[in-house]
Amino acid sequence: MDNKGLKILVHASAFFMPFLVPFIIYLVVADAAVKRVAIQAILFQVVMGILITISIVLSFILIGIPFLIIFGLMTIIIPILGIIKTLSGETYNYPIVGRWI
Repeated sequence: MDNKGLKILVHASAFFMPFLVPFIIYLVVADAAVKRVAIQAILFQVVMGILITISIVLSFILIGIPFLIIFGLMTIIIPILGIIKTLSGETYNYPIVGRWI
């Protein structure tokens, strides 16, 4: 059974509840592919939060401003790419944490 809707929900949750929705889906759904996407989404949000925090600290010496822009855009673009790939039926792995899982 393909849980395309749940995968799309996990990717889209980055815009409204980036930790809660993937965590709940991970606990409730039995499908291993959906669980994998949920864990990747959570880890991606954690890693991006850490990188953005470091960029904010480094922006006081101006070197963090480009990183802040890049990481901010990544937190918007990557989930959209995940939604598009899932809609087309392809498996999508998050770029930073996809190989960790």
